[in-house]
Amino acid sequence: MRVLLTGHQGYLGTVMAPVLAAAGHEVVGLDSGLFADCVLGETPADPQGHKVDLRDVTAEHVAGVDAVIHLAALSNDPLGSLAPELTYDINHHASVRLAELARDAGVRRFLYASTCSVYGAAGGDELVAEDAPLRPVTPYAESKVRVEDDLHELADDDFTPVYMRNATAFGYSPRLRADIVLNNLVGHALLSGEVLVLSDGTPWRPLVHAVDIARAFTAALTAPREAVHDRAFNIGSETNNVTVAEIAEQVAEAVPGAKVRITGENGADPRSYRVDFSRFRAAIPGFDIEWSVKRGALELADAYRKFGLTKEAFDQRFTRLAVLRAASEAGTVDDTLRWRR
Repeated sequence: MRVLLTGHQGYLGTVMAPVLAAAGHEVVGLDSGLFADCVLGETPADPQGHKVDLRDVTAEHVAGVDAVIHLAALSNDPLGSLAPELTYDINHHASVRLAELARDAGVRRFLYASTCSVYGAAGGDELVAEDAPLRPVTPYAESKVRVEDDLHELADDDFTPVYMRNATAFGYSPRLRADIVLNNLVGHALLSGEVLVLSDGTPWRPLVHAVDIARAFTAALTAPREAVHDRAFNIGSETNNVTVAEIAEQVAEAVPGAKVRITGENGADPRSYRVDFSRFRAAIPGFDIEWSVKRGALELADAYRKFGLTKEAFDQRFTRLAVLRAASEAGTVDDTLRWRR
């Protein structure tokens, strides 16, 4: 297939593009480039693509495309809370407009990167499946719910949207993010000798490696239509449903000498949920998650050492909110996060 991959210069897109290419697909990227320089290690070889803001996409960008994988978003809860109107403008309205353009251009499959955080304050001991009530607690998660609802209205015999509700991502990417839980804790452990947890450690988190996300999207891309059409899928593994305290212990094992410190100063995080991932395994026979939390923590520690991660880079270059604040203060982006001409 000829696949338009939005967000190809982001944390997940940088991992997904080569996985798609290895499966024989022609990848065309689309990205504003806001995080293109957030590189740890060698600069990745990006596919050819369009440098364009998601809000400025036109029919020309989806012409001749067989499928769209839509990753691009303001993907950070603190950022979403700081600027909720931008989160809804980009994550919701621009995403639905992209889907409408794709449908009108004859694109048959639209894989949407949603999130397990749509379950929000699920609580309890039961695993939440795709038909569980959605209780988003942040503008980011709320924007994902709204897009899923609107894509459902676009689904027809010729247009197949698929809602891929990813667990919280982890793992090394050449374009790193340090503001997601496992990546963050491993970085703190290496740089300070301490695995610092600001919550009380009790919230449940489902985790999934960036490579496993890429593998899941690649499998969904060519799955039989009847298996995936207008359906939501949790992407991850039950074995990677872990509490934040358990994540911290795994990090301490991966970084010898690091000590776990749970301060509880932020209290109990309302985002707590354990997730059932069986629907995707049933839809895609033979698919399973390959990466454990422990293996991911070891991979991250090795990569951080190999590429000489510094505290300044960890706090600034690989934290989404810090990157955007720096760009705003430097005058390279305007108040709407568009590049100044």
